[in-house]
Amino acid sequence: MLKVPLHQVAGHQASGGQLGPLIDDSGRFYKPLQSDERGSSEVAFYTSFSSNTRIPDHICRFFPVFYGTQLLEASDGSGLHPHLVLQDLVSGRLNPSIMDIKIGSRTWPPESSDDYMQKCLKKDRESTSLPLGFRVSGLQIYGSKESGFWKPEKKLIKNFSAEDVKLVLRKFVSSNASTDSDSELDCSFASVIYGGSTGILAQLLELKAWFEDQTIFHFYSCSVLLVYEKELVLKGRSSGAEVKLIDFAHVVEGRDVIDHNFLGGLCSLIKFVSEILTTPGEYTMKDSEKNLFSSDNGINE
Repeated sequence: MLKVPLHQVAGHQASGGQLGPLIDDSGRFYKPLQSDERGSSEVAFYTSFSSNTRIPDHICRFFPVFYGTQLLEASDGSGLHPHLVLQDLVSGRLNPSIMDIKIGSRTWPPESSDDYMQKCLKKDRESTSLPLGFRVSGLQIYGSKESGFWKPEKKLIKNFSAEDVKLVLRKFVSSNASTDSDSELDCSFASVIYGGSTGILAQLLELKAWFEDQTIFHFYSCSVLLVYEKELVLKGRSSGAEVKLIDFAHVVEGRDVIDHNFLGGLCSLIKFVSEILTTPGEYTMKDSEKNLFSSDNGINE
């Protein structure tokens, strides 16, 4: 029995008769192949990556498990459509907080058409991709059983400034993230989610070490997914904090050259996360920031 993912925060969604991904109860994620070369490129990447013996095991765990492709009834009712069959990265998680971060100051691969390049360049210039080397593509932060999730609308996320990104990375690990009237973000979960030997920062640094050396692939328009479970933290258990890489429709051969575009964006994200761990104290929001991050600008589910 296939169903629409509950916890998808970015990308095309299979709702309202649209073509989008589906999941099942066995922990698999079915992503419809794009009809142009992007679909075949993503299949080619997964096929190459999963069989490449030069990829260390500790790096493979950052990528979804690839189970092949399958013809399935499309979510938009258009009939049979080829789908990538992947690991559902949030299967079995209860109320996960998730952030999707697109890495790189440039999001189009070489040899893109001029139209596509201009389209991507416009998005990069209008977002934080150019100044920061990454941009937030989507997120949801779990508050409580009563408040549910804070899930800002796409148009709000699209307009995030560098200060907004800094703020939302703090909000992501704050116990009072869903309290609209509270103007101070306490970052009280930062040490257990971002910090520690198995926290998000340690995982990002592990990825960075590989990207400083690997010349097999160049990853354009690829995202880092940050996931954890607040309820586990409140029970004093491991947060389940995890970093994953997703979206590989624009991966190209590295040709023995380091992927400086991805590495630069990753280093920038690491700097932002490190600063929160260094100065985790309460952050008082300005009035303009309070309005930006109020529930009126998001969806509480």
